Amino acid sequence: MMRICMVLILMIILSSCNNKPEDHLEHINGYWGIEKVEFTKDSVRDFKINEIVDYIEIVDSVGFRIKVKPQFDGTYIPAGDPEDIKVKIVDEKVALYYSTPFNNWKEIIVASKEDELSLKNERGFIYHYKRYKPLKLDLDEKENE
Repeated sequence: MMRICMVLILMIILSSCNNKPEDHLEHINGYWGIEKVEFTKDSVRDFKINEIVDYIEIVDSVGFRIKVKPQFDGTYIPAGDPEDIKVKIVDEKVALYYSTPFNNWKEIIVASKEDELSLKNERGFIYHYKRYKPLKLDLDEKENE
């Protein structure tokens, strides 16, 4: 009986670790603020404030990313041109191929969760993002009666 339980537990653990590369795309759409860039294990740059955030939208392995500037009323203003994205599976990893009229490059999804995203560029830099939550201020002043 004990062996059966151990085998079942082992099977559950192994099956939960068997994520498909495509699972990385489940949470990628939306607004992302950069948290830090890891140049090497010993060289990291932290970002405390995000004046510009990335908006990513991918549907059926095709999409775009654009830099936007959050406004106090919860809206966004474009802060650059969109970058086209094509998604491909390369060596069991999800690769994002970007293209603009001026450049082409690739990033690999290192990790993705509902509120966290990590992308590794071709130079080996790892960009760590947090899901951006807009700061919404009520700018209407109420008059005292």
